[in-house]
Amino acid sequence: MSVLRTEGIVKDYPGTRALDDVTVSFEGGKVHAFIGKNGSGKSTLVKVFSGAIQPTQGKFFLDDQELHFSDPTDAFKQGIATVYQELSLVPYLTVAENIYLGRLPKKGKVIDWKKTYEMAGELLKKMNVDIDPHEKVFRLSMWQCQVVEITKAMSFSPKVLMLDEPTSALAQNETQSLFEVVRTLRDQGVVVIYISHRLQEIWEIADTVTVLRDGKFIGKKDVGELDHKGVIKMMFGDVELKTRPTDLVVSDEVVMKVEGLTRSGKFSDVSFELKKGEVLGIAGMLGAGRTELLRSLFGVDGYDSGTITMNGAVMERRATPEQMKKRGMGLTPEERKNQGVILIHSIRDNLCNACLDKVSDHHIINRRRREEFAERQVEGLAIKIPNIMASVGSLSGGNQQKVVIGNWLNTDPKIMMYDEPSRGIDVNAKQQIFQIMWDQSRKGVSSIFVSSELEELLEVCHRILVMHMGRIIGEVYPEQLTIEQLYADCMGGKIE
Repeated sequence: MSVLRTEGIVKDYPGTRALDDVTVSFEGGKVHAFIGKNGSGKSTLVKVFSGAIQPTQGKFFLDDQELHFSDPTDAFKQGIATVYQELSLVPYLTVAENIYLGRLPKKGKVIDWKKTYEMAGELLKKMNVDIDPHEKVFRLSMWQCQVVEITKAMSFSPKVLMLDEPTSALAQNETQSLFEVVRTLRDQGVVVIYISHRLQEIWEIADTVTVLRDGKFIGKKDVGELDHKGVIKMMFGDVELKTRPTDLVVSDEVVMKVEGLTRSGKFSDVSFELKKGEVLGIAGMLGAGRTELLRSLFGVDGYDSGTITMNGAVMERRATPEQMKKRGMGLTPEERKNQGVILIHSIRDNLCNACLDKVSDHHIINRRRREEFAERQVEGLAIKIPNIMASVGSLSGGNQQKVVIGNWLNTDPKIMMYDEPSRGIDVNAKQQIFQIMWDQSRKGVSSIFVSSELEELLEVCHRILVMHMGRIIGEVYPEQLTIEQLYADCMGGKIE
């Protein structure tokens, strides 16, 4: 079995030490959960392993051979493959074409298509999955795309496979299918390093848990030696896991009423009321129509029929996001990096994108006011930044998410909609975002909270709507059901 190990890895950036004397090992034939809060250094170490960056000092070895990478291609050649959270597949190419993109086998100067599809088919069979190598990628489900990405990595015959948040966009059943693939690779002797913020997955898929905190190696333990509380303590020290405060008061005042909202092929006959100060959850599996519903409510996408009433006024069917914003609505989108922020722009500018009308005089930006608006959210949301002019792309996922939220809070919304705000961020950052929702509730701001982590909805929300196949099939209260019942409801089970 192969072994990947480090000796005293250090990585310095101007003004900060991201990795501090990290010495750790990962053995083949095991799935190693690699965890840590945002800013812990785990992403930096993964980048070192993948050849994306060079360590300031220290060494790392694969099977006792010291490794030196000039770029990720070198890492692939020397046996280390990485599958990132953001997939890099080409939608309109076939599965086989994606697997061997840039290195298609040739017969003379002509591509040998027969061999291409045979090789891809053999690889997929070895992965123990039933995916047609001739199928176009855009026709695949999300978990199948993940498997194709992994298969592409395995086509290089790596000894080490690093998986970065592989289940972040997967439904429960898809996650289980992916786990079977991971176990197959483990049984083949591959060193599998599994990075995830979904702590519940650790006990399902991992054999060991390795933790970094503040750039330092904290420990490595067998999964059987740890419980949830023990993992949290390793990651954060002593962290208090918050539950919904008892002092939050939901008014009887209805701030939004949705009646019979329908968008063909996405959702149908959706009706509900939202009350002042309420945190309303929407639960459901992927494909249930949750994101599509929020987009239509905010005016990003249209809808075919139904009405949206806000504070007694019926919204125009073709209302735009700008118009909905003026009515007091905000939306933090599911795709944080693509839709929520402009990564190359400054933290200051990203915090003021949605409130340019408030920081401008006659269409000219008032610089002092823009600074004040940005600083208000940095302080109020405890966003950790090097300086306000640093790029958003330099921040951790949790702090990026706070910037997205702060941008919309600067518009003084009456209704905030959060689409998967905790995806890809650590436990501490999640707790901070939940606290933001509760603080806003105390101010009378209503929230709609979509999350694939159903446990979060039970912890955070006053009331939960259950969506299945584009319809709201029931309304539940966290105090009245278990997580198992909520999962069953989301999969179409009877709501009692």
